[in-house]
Amino acid sequence: MYFSGWQTEEPKELVMISKQMTIEEVVQKYPETRATFERYGLGCVGCQAALFENIEQGAKVHGIDVEALVSDLNKQIEKS
Repeated sequence: MYFSGWQTEEPKELVMISKQMTIEEVVQKYPETRATFERYGLGCVGCQAALFENIEQGAKVHGIDVEALVSDLNKQIEKS
């Protein structure tokens, strides 16, 4: 007997964030990280640079400790 009324949703695979990922890539995959970027002063989440600039480049331009930022981003997605 076939019953199509119940579908199980596949769990979202958690991919750890690295400093080589673009800001846009991270925010699209994990929207909850937007607050972390903003807390670090990276309000450029919605700007054109976020499309091609990786986290390390954005952090460097804004004088942010990239290791601390990436660590906090990963903590954020682990909580979600």
